[in-house]
Amino acid sequence: MSSLMALSQNLADVVEEVGTTVVSIDSHTRMSTSGIHWRSGIIITSDENLGRSEDITVTLPDSRIVSANLLGRDPSTDVAVLNLQAVELPVAKIGDANSLKVGHLVVAIARGNDGNLMAAMGAISVIRGAWRSMSGGNIDQFIRPDITLYPGFVGGPLVDAAGSVVGMNTSGRRGTALTIPAATINRVLDQLLAKGRITRGYLGVGMQPVRLPKNLKAALHLTSATGVIVVNVEANSPAENAGVLLGDVLVSLDDVPVSDTGDVLALLNSGDRVGKTVKAQVVRGGALVELAIAVGERPSQE
Repeated sequence: MSSLMALSQNLADVVEEVGTTVVSIDSHTRMSTSGIHWRSGIIITSDENLGRSEDITVTLPDSRIVSANLLGRDPSTDVAVLNLQAVELPVAKIGDANSLKVGHLVVAIARGNDGNLMAAMGAISVIRGAWRSMSGGNIDQFIRPDITLYPGFVGGPLVDAAGSVVGMNTSGRRGTALTIPAATINRVLDQLLAKGRITRGYLGVGMQPVRLPKNLKAALHLTSATGVIVVNVEANSPAENAGVLLGDVLVSLDDVPVSDTGDVLALLNSGDRVGKTVKAQVVRGGALVELAIAVGERPSQE
């Protein structure tokens, strides 16, 4: 058998094996969505493509259609978690996206509403370090496979040459493929299973970016040209209790420079700051003032 034929057969075998862990999800939207049997009884899928939270059905690899319950969702990382009860289904072999390199061959796998398996092969075109989504979610790696996400592929797995699921595929800007790495999914999943929600830090302030005058920046030895000005302080919030005032310009949190609101969200969205005290430096009246803020938990929006 030629090398090309061997590669082709190996890829087909990988798709067939991993396909036994891939399902199709119907949540009453126009978009076809796949899901991954990530842990026993646990399906991972794309939150963005998941519509309503009730009357969700799942088409299994053997074409059976069963009901699923929504256990939790995190729009900021595009991860939603479903529960299947009393269903025998192989569990995906989860790999480590850190093993990926630009140029590695990968396969996206999906299952259509008709129950048929689908696959698309490509290479890793971009891989970088941790990044933050537009809604403030912390993603462990930026992974862009050179794969076209046909209808139904969002929510399905990205699989490496060894047959391991290294992440979940989702749609980026202009419909480009992005992959949420397994490490991010496991972190979000553990928290959703434990609490049913993602814990986010909360200061209780309204903020907007502001440019710092050059003479002020030089006088206070600041490294960033911008900070965030406090335009609102909620009553009885952690910020008010710490003495934050309207007009304060936040320039650092725990000695990390703050140049825009995204820097603040990145610290708060990690969840591990809740209940801890952070050191905040603000510019007030032309001078640096240091405050200690006990981070609260962001109130639920549900």
